[in-house]
Amino acid sequence: MSAIEVEGKTVEEAIGKACEQLNRSQDQLNIEVLSDGTNKIFGIIGSTRIRIKATPRELPSSGNARRAQEVLENILARFGVKTSIEALEDSDCITLNIKGDGSGILIGRKGQTLDALQYVVNKIVHRSPAVTKQIVVDTEGYRAKRKEVLVDLAKRLGEKAKAREAPVSTSPLNPYERRIIHMALQDDSGLTTQSTGEGIFRSVVIAPKNPEQ
Repeated sequence: MSAIEVEGKTVEEAIGKACEQLNRSQDQLNIEVLSDGTNKIFGIIGSTRIRIKATPRELPSSGNARRAQEVLENILARFGVKTSIEALEDSDCITLNIKGDGSGILIGRKGQTLDALQYVVNKIVHRSPAVTKQIVVDTEGYRAKRKEVLVDLAKRLGEKAKAREAPVSTSPLNPYERRIIHMALQDDSGLTTQSTGEGIFRSVVIAPKNPEQ
């Protein structure tokens, strides 16, 4: 997973944003302060924003992570694209990050190729009952960028549902993306979210809560 740069009013706020975007705890990140907010002219004019660079630390991977890595390497070998794969694991998931000059072609339109790779790897690796974690396939920081888009979408649809006082729905999303929508709105006491539909790609319905709920 690639490093990101984040701004905040304080170092703590910037680190919190980085943790959310990278889906990592603070102790799983290397933090570098790029700007401490003291860049002013005569102490009056200038930015007071803190800017940091956050880089995920490489964590020890389990046998399941190595198995997932091997499965993806075998699949990509058939594409004829020269890449390397970094495997990271936390308490929630196993992330396989594809690195290489040609990795951009593996994203596809709206991430469809990347989603297809992720689906196949999950199906193969989860044949073993010992594997319970979701496997996320990423490249060029696409998942982090996509997460930002989905969080923004969730908030906009949530406001729309409240304004209309009626449910609104997302387009069909994969399980990983639906989870981002649910998580983005889980602390909003005025909304409920529910997945609907059949198959892997389902929609999320965002609805305003009734006063008695």
